[in-house]
Amino acid sequence: MKAVIINRYGSPDVLQYADVDKPQIKPDQMLVKVYASSVNPIDWKIRKGMLKILTGNRFPIGLGFDVAGEVVEVGSRVTRFQVGDAIYARLDQLTGGAYAEYVAVSEKVAALKPQTMSYEQAAAVPLAALTALQSLRDQGHLQPGQKVLINGASGGVGTFAIQIAKLLQASQVAGVCSSRNIELVKHLGADQVIDYTRQDFTQSNEVYNIVFDVVGKSSLAACRSILHPQGVYITTQPFPGNLLQSFLSALIPGRKYKVIIVKSSGADLAYLKQQIETGKLQSVIDRTYPLAAAAAAHTYSETGRAQGKVVITIAS
Repeated sequence: MKAVIINRYGSPDVLQYADVDKPQIKPDQMLVKVYASSVNPIDWKIRKGMLKILTGNRFPIGLGFDVAGEVVEVGSRVTRFQVGDAIYARLDQLTGGAYAEYVAVSEKVAALKPQTMSYEQAAAVPLAALTALQSLRDQGHLQPGQKVLINGASGGVGTFAIQIAKLLQASQVAGVCSSRNIELVKHLGADQVIDYTRQDFTQSNEVYNIVFDVVGKSSLAACRSILHPQGVYITTQPFPGNLLQSFLSALIPGRKYKVIIVKSSGADLAYLKQQIETGKLQSVIDRTYPLAAAAAAHTYSETGRAQGKVVITIAS
């Protein structure tokens, strides 16, 4: 089968469109014919070697965490899915492996694909939407009537975070983005849009219960004046210093510092499927690339200018 792999860390040029063996599934896995995947920042951080302490130096490495496709084989212990099911998932393998024509998917991380979405639209959901949901619901403990600010509101996670904050009944959602993305952020449901090219959001007169820093370019110290005394600052950057600050903030009263490390969850994807099918949640796709052009997809994703997600199509 065809897949995109790397045999060394480096620039997008190290991505190779190659022939590899089709995966052999375990009893609790399904073999899925992949129709679409998507690019997330973690994919190119792995490719660059930024997570080498976790991924090591054993090559080849297959990249990609988001899967939307069709079940073609089920393991002996799989009970919730059958051959022919259309599913979507966020892989729980350390480096992913979704940039491929076939992939082994654990039953526990998959859900039926939303019927109202194409495979491409569904592939944009898993990692980004799970990050947004688990950040606001599990780390931020967002309650109805609370106020949320999302820094990086027009990107993959940010576009879902706006919508999920409204689903969880936030009374006010503020989105921080550049001038060109203001209309998109408004369309997704933000009550207030802050153009960071014209205004420093940390100098706002508003006070928020949650500041969700999707792009990891601020800090709890910088946001202190806009964060409620019992509020939560959430970052997507699991650097050692951030993890230490999170641990220390848990020991003392007052504002909390949280680091989101997303968990693959079929149950959460099933919840998101319900919201999608009732029209309460949508994916935003900026560009679509074929699997053989994964290097171009990575190059564009790394610019940080994508509106929503960059999707990779694998089979028609």
